[in-house]
Amino acid sequence: MEADRIKKLEDLEAKGVDAYPYSYDYTAYSKDIIDNYAKFEGKVERIAGRIVQKRSFGKLGFCQVQDNKGKLQVMIRVDAVGEQMMSDFEKLDLGDIVGFEGKIGKTEKGEISLHLINFTILSKSLRTLPDKFKGLTDIESRYRKRYLDLISNPEVKNNFIMRTRIVDGIREFLNKRDYLEADTPILQKIYGGAAATPFVTKHHALEQDLYLRISNELYLKRLIIGGIDKVYEFSKDFRNEDIDSTHNPEFTQVEFYEAYKDYADYMKMTKQLFKSLFKKLGLNEQFEYQGKKIDFTKFEKVSLVKEIKNKSGIDVLKWKSEDQAFDQCMKVGVKPSKKTLAKCVDALFDHFVQPNLINPTFVIDFPYYMCPLTKKKRGNEKIAERFELFIAGFECGNCYSELTDPREQRRKLEEQANALKGGDEESNPLDEDFLEAMEYGMPPTAGMGLGIDRLAMILTNNVSIKEVILFPSVKENKT
Repeated sequence: MEADRIKKLEDLEAKGVDAYPYSYDYTAYSKDIIDNYAKFEGKVERIAGRIVQKRSFGKLGFCQVQDNKGKLQVMIRVDAVGEQMMSDFEKLDLGDIVGFEGKIGKTEKGEISLHLINFTILSKSLRTLPDKFKGLTDIESRYRKRYLDLISNPEVKNNFIMRTRIVDGIREFLNKRDYLEADTPILQKIYGGAAATPFVTKHHALEQDLYLRISNELYLKRLIIGGIDKVYEFSKDFRNEDIDSTHNPEFTQVEFYEAYKDYADYMKMTKQLFKSLFKKLGLNEQFEYQGKKIDFTKFEKVSLVKEIKNKSGIDVLKWKSEDQAFDQCMKVGVKPSKKTLAKCVDALFDHFVQPNLINPTFVIDFPYYMCPLTKKKRGNEKIAERFELFIAGFECGNCYSELTDPREQRRKLEEQANALKGGDEESNPLDEDFLEAMEYGMPPTAGMGLGIDRLAMILTNNVSIKEVILFPSVKENKT
């Protein structure tokens, strides 16, 4: 807090002024006044917002007030309000939140303004805002103090407005198709549904460890088994992994499942979803992302196995051991993060294939050995009926024809549990309750997850998901 501002606050309190009142009855937003000037001209209105610019010229003063929709100029003339109010106006600071009442008109230069009649301090700011010209430019400070980022860079708000509209559009699309929105546990006794390391917490009353969910897949499948044939959930999920421009430990996705469908049905529905979404958002299906032309009128399809073989000469279906897979990767200049078949496939794909997937692309034909929750492809038991959706080179979605045979599911999950015991932190423990549920019978099902953060990043033309997550994870500021 700053001494001069504290002194101004104390002076106000000495005069009996409450600098932090309970409410203010505003009548209009800045943008509404500017966009509909003819409707507001000559009328007395009340606006409320933060002072972000201020200047005085003796008997004339101006300030820019930033509210929820934009900015509006306020003009004060001493011959209209008197010496005392002019003096009080001059004591206002940048950052103060104030309610202004006045007549809407234009200045001599033609700028739409509120010609001040009266004002009410709504919150006295005790700290100086970042410089109006330099703004808040340090990346880490912007993320750590998002409230200052939103004040200093009001255009940032548009990212989050778009993000909200994306979620609304997807929800509307699914609701129109009679999907039921569900809430499943965030704290779980057994985690599963994805290859990831979980966050661990402790429940003191139960005296047991719990895990923040890495996926909501296994619970949504329980609902499919229970007879809810169409279900979805927008979820916060948590994975104890690296942080970079496309990964945040806490992230948002939507998962949706439908009985009696397969992954081919969901390819069709994915195209319909994006067509509906672009229409709702008022966006062109052909646009540029960071200089790359993206065309949502043309969804492409590529085979992971074939593309890796074409680009690297390696047939990932012919590997006999993890050592062989790792050695072949190293020979073509690719170093997997771990010596497992799945990580070797991931490394080859990331190096040779992923950077070229600019237009929306369904990547199909994943090796069955890396898909523990997926059916085998009809006609080729070495392949899984799975696709991942890539946009602008980023994975944005993942879809399966879900595995429904409880015997095969047990075998696959036991493999994972053994891998976990062997030190693979991204494998999952055995979920006996889920397997018991499957034994009652699970209908043929398609399931898909879409990453909201990455999708919002692309549709707002940002290079990092931190620009579309209000409070992303950042290192602690120890200074």
